[in-house]
Amino acid sequence: MTNETFIEEHREQDVRQLALANPPDGIDIKWCLQQIEGWQIACRKLPQWSRTKGLHYPPRLSMEQCSSEQTALYKRSIIERILPPDERQRMADLTGGLGVDFSYMAPLFQQATYVEIQPELCDLARHNMPLLGIHNSQFIIHNNPSSLTLFIEPAPTRHNSSHFSSLTLPFSFIYIDPARRDTSGHKTIRIADCTPNLIECQDTLLDHAHWVMVKLSPMLDIHQALKELKDVHEVHVISVGNECKELLFLCSRKVKADHITYHCVNLGTENEEVVTTKESFDLTYASRPLTYLYEPNASILKAQVQDGLSEQYGVQKLHPQSHLFTGDVLIPHFPGRVFQVVDWSDFGKKNLKALIGDLQQANLTTRNFPTPVATLRRQLHLAEGGDTYLFATTLSNGQHILIRCTKA
Repeated sequence: MTNETFIEEHREQDVRQLALANPPDGIDIKWCLQQIEGWQIACRKLPQWSRTKGLHYPPRLSMEQCSSEQTALYKRSIIERILPPDERQRMADLTGGLGVDFSYMAPLFQQATYVEIQPELCDLARHNMPLLGIHNSQFIIHNNPSSLTLFIEPAPTRHNSSHFSSLTLPFSFIYIDPARRDTSGHKTIRIADCTPNLIECQDTLLDHAHWVMVKLSPMLDIHQALKELKDVHEVHVISVGNECKELLFLCSRKVKADHITYHCVNLGTENEEVVTTKESFDLTYASRPLTYLYEPNASILKAQVQDGLSEQYGVQKLHPQSHLFTGDVLIPHFPGRVFQVVDWSDFGKKNLKALIGDLQQANLTTRNFPTPVATLRRQLHLAEGGDTYLFATTLSNGQHILIRCTKA
């Protein structure tokens, strides 16, 4: 039996159980288990990859950290929008990793360059890309991430080297996803702490590419990032299932823009993208909850552009800091969660008792409220779950209230 046969026969089995069994002679069980586990993760995260025979997968950590097919396809759609086909000559992914994003971007260009500091990941990409139908690429192992921009700067001594002959300038598009772990393996968030340091190399990137796309931690403060990054045209906040996954900053020195556009994306939903600018909005405030309660999705809240929803959808805000909206008209395609208000009350004991009644469990959320969820849940003697939703929040007059809702 070969390794490939063993993987094919056992790929749907529990990896932990397989690890306890005695493998047949000649089987590299460690490598086989890695491939089986990698394929199982790909089934839910990278469906197209999982359907492609012969792909090799890295250890679990790299599989968990790589982009999903959904987010990679979204990045591809950005390129298709900003670059006409005749302007897609050359692209470079300077932090290739497993190559998921690269595998969806590279087919759009005449030439594509993958750069990676880990030789094992580069070897995987070199093996996998042709199987995925990508034949226009070169693969470069680079062991000094701090000098990554050497690959895009003009260097006369390289013109005589066939290895670098296709790296002559300019690039149509450069993608970079700096490593967000320090030398000890701890997670970092600040741009200056990532590898490579974008603060130091962004001028080089912008001078030698029509567009530069930067992927950063979803934990990063967008306002601070815009102070540090240059020539930003678009900010993309990408959520999947209302969980913020990625921040993308689209930059260009070749194209002029009057303002920054925010793209708030919640993939997999009906109204999955909201595009807006961060300008001042005309807000109206409700004195009390109306028939429906609206909670913006995670991407909108992360981008801090929720106030624009008041004007766009004709809803009223409860409080400047509550980020909850209300209205008497049902908006089915509102970008977020929509609830029907059953009742509401202040926190007076009698009113609160009438509101909660014999309720035993509820989904409790606090917005602009002084008491944490766990503490409030204990005070209300409520278990978690059920079909009832409670929002503890503050009205524009400073009054603390509890709103009882059901899903609209």
